[in-house]
Amino acid sequence: MGNRGRDLSLLAFFVIGCLLVGSISGFFTAGEVDTWYPSLVKPDWNPPSWLFGPVWTLLYALMGVAAFLIYKEGFEKREVKIALGIFSVQLGLNFFWSILFFTYKNLFASFVEIILLWIAILATIISFYRINRPAALIMIPYFLWVSFATLLNYTLLILN
Repeated sequence: MGNRGRDLSLLAFFVIGCLLVGSISGFFTAGEVDTWYPSLVKPDWNPPSWLFGPVWTLLYALMGVAAFLIYKEGFEKREVKIALGIFSVQLGLNFFWSILFFTYKNLFASFVEIILLWIAILATIISFYRINRPAALIMIPYFLWVSFATLLNYTLLILN
């Protein structure tokens, strides 16, 4: 397989890997999205439930593209390993937020956790920026969405 085929395979690996994390996370939210979540008191600016799936699918795909671009810079490099390590931490925090929020219905713990996630995403963007600016820029929509989700999580905590 040539470099182009190898690159496409690696890109698919990263994108599918991130989408898989999102899908497994979605498994924990599926039942509660239709039962518990609608019972919460929500602010007027709460997005419609149908919007979350498409937005998260796009964001997970973009995360995979960004991680691929960093990996392509040379996994043997220390800064690449560190950046991908930070990326992995934020991906794990992203996964566990759904469990805290939907499975355990713990609005306080999920709020604390999403703040940690927000910090980890920011650290990921900074580490990516030092290696590959387009990879960092690809992470900005995710950072903005989680910023919004943090405000929403806080508002739900206060209202409920």
